[in-house]
Amino acid sequence: MHEVLFEGNIFGQDLVITWWKIVGYLGVFLFAGRWIVQVVASGRKGRTHMPDLFWYMSICGSLMLLAYFTFGKNDSVGILSNLMPSAIAIYNLFLNIRYRARNPELVDGQSGGRD
Repeated sequence: MHEVLFEGNIFGQDLVITWWKIVGYLGVFLFAGRWIVQVVASGRKGRTHMPDLFWYMSICGSLMLLAYFTFGKNDSVGILSNLMPSAIAIYNLFLNIRYRARNPELVDGQSGGRD
């Protein structure tokens, strides 16, 4: 995974791409892209809304970044900065799933609504 896939100079900056960097880039795109999902979902509902996809993207993005900082870069700052978001995203997704299981007649907290 540490094998160099691309090495070059872009805009005067040395750039070295490995498989771990690709994992890190994908994690960043997932973690940042979750906000696009949230904005679109909120726009459709006409109010703030956090769909399950937001939490799945948070979990996957955080875990990919955690893997990159643990195995690809061995950076304790990156490791610590991604532990908390992944744990919180897992907890929030768990709460959503448990809420829907306990309240099958309710969708998103509204009686008779559709999600």
